[in-house]
Amino acid sequence: MKSNNDTTSKRYRDSGVDVQAGYDAVKLMKSHVARTKIPGVFSDLGGFGGMFELDSKLKNPILVSGTDGVGTKLKIAFELDKHDSVGIDCVAMCANDVLCSGARPLFFLDYVAVGKNIPEKVAAIVSGVAEGCVQAGCALIGGETAEMPGFYPVNEYDIAGFCVGVVEREKILNPENVKQGDLIIALPSSGVHSNGFSLVRKIFENKNLNEYLNELGKTLGEELLTPTKIYVRKVLPVISRIKSIAHITGGGFYENIPRSLPKNLAARINLASLKTPPIFDLLMTTGKIERDEMFHVFNMGVGMVLIASPDDAGEILNAINDSYLIGEIIEEEGGVKLC
Repeated sequence: MKSNNDTTSKRYRDSGVDVQAGYDAVKLMKSHVARTKIPGVFSDLGGFGGMFELDSKLKNPILVSGTDGVGTKLKIAFELDKHDSVGIDCVAMCANDVLCSGARPLFFLDYVAVGKNIPEKVAAIVSGVAEGCVQAGCALIGGETAEMPGFYPVNEYDIAGFCVGVVEREKILNPENVKQGDLIIALPSSGVHSNGFSLVRKIFENKNLNEYLNELGKTLGEELLTPTKIYVRKVLPVISRIKSIAHITGGGFYENIPRSLPKNLAARINLASLKTPPIFDLLMTTGKIERDEMFHVFNMGVGMVLIASPDDAGEILNAINDSYLIGEIIEEEGGVKLC
């Protein structure tokens, strides 16, 4: 004899939602989640809420949160049927933002909405989220998978998440501390990261993503799916030397760098110093995009900018081996000056 639960599940499955597939996906992702466990995690996966205990040694803790998704970069993952790296992008977009306040990421929660719950695919997505959390030093303490037939195509999904970090009140990074003469330090990006992909896809709409391109040293698809770099572990050891941080995301240099500056100061960027990966030249030439617009949309090889006094810049450059100087702060309104 069937129970009411069995009947309900069958009717729900007939409508397009497979509850059992959801249970199976959770089982498959548990090993990935376990990799992210850090001191402070106070609950196991599967409860109604994830719990985290703050370090009792913190005197005046301020929680810092950030939320984001991956955007239309997901269309590349769909086309290539590769789903184990976009979760890194999702964590990166949130954890790097939290870092800009000087905060240490503590925990992350994700939300995955699918047209059809294929447990192995969902587990692959979450494996990327877990890898991102490991790179950011935070715990994956919960999430949600929603099967939404008729809303998303069967083979498509969306992913978003949010991160919570902590910083002592007196150690919050304040753009108002930036002064004329401070130096601008670049941290290289791993490529396009997760921004501007509506334009990227438009530019490459007639390109074969599986084509190997000599100038990239890999296929176009491999290049475009390269995960966003997570800067937490590089930056936190020298955070006390840093005055302000800008995460270079959508809006490129022009939108993001001014967010890390007082209104009366600008960032003068030495274009000759930039180490721009080949993918950006390919985008610019293929799409016939003006240089100035490229800096309005893309990170141009700089995923994060650190601003520090000349006295502290040397220590930062020595501590972060791939960092380099790209400019200085000048007394002029206007945000960013490319020279």
